[in-house]
Amino acid sequence: MEIIKYSELINADKTIKNDEPMIAAISFDGKTAVLSHIDEAVAYHILLSKAGFQSTDADKFFRIVFDQKTADWAFICPADYKNIADKTERINEFYKDGFAAISSFLAEIGYYPDINIPKRYRRHFEE
Repeated sequence: MEIIKYSELINADKTIKNDEPMIAAISFDGKTAVLSHIDEAVAYHILLSKAGFQSTDADKFFRIVFDQKTADWAFICPADYKNIADKTERINEFYKDGFAAISSFLAEIGYYPDINIPKRYRRHFEE
């Protein structure tokens, strides 16, 4: 996986070492991840834009805010994810793929936190 550490004002390597809050976007294919100190990028579309992607590419990435203890996953499954028409199947596939890609990314930077889907993103599971 190619990991792009965006650091214009706040050093990303130092952020990892000091276990400060970070934001990351991991591509759906698991080949690319972009990370930054959360105060550096603030939002996913800003993070991606600063790293050279289109800000509209946010819908092609799994998105997390994390530290060494917890990774909060912004669980937003696009309606066209893998062209799966059935909503339940699409959500299940998105969950499996996202969990695998996020876990792989976190392990590559030496983090093994709990992966949490905050309540505000659980609407798919409660339907």
